[in-house]
Amino acid sequence: MAGIPHVLAHDHEDNVAVVVVEDLKAGTQMRGVVTADNSEFELVALHDVPIGHKVALADLKEGDTAIKYGEDIGRFVAGVEKGGHVHVHNLKTKRW
Repeated sequence: MAGIPHVLAHDHEDNVAVVVVEDLKAGTQMRGVVTADNSEFELVALHDVPIGHKVALADLKEGDTAIKYGEDIGRFVAGVEKGGHVHVHNLKTKRW
């Protein structure tokens, strides 16, 4: 798999990855890179996702913890399928 990645995960424990390209469209076969070791993965975008937003790397359900940078970044308040858009509509901080 060669070329510019569509998404970056930072750690193998991450269950979300950040979109790093403009205008990611639903149906795109995404190239992903885990920056910890430059390993690669593929998944399909289920939705259009803006740059800087996240996609799910696995099927996640309400109540699951989101892991990014190997760290807990919040709790899912709605389920999201692998390749689905992760943002404020389905992910909230645990701080409040």
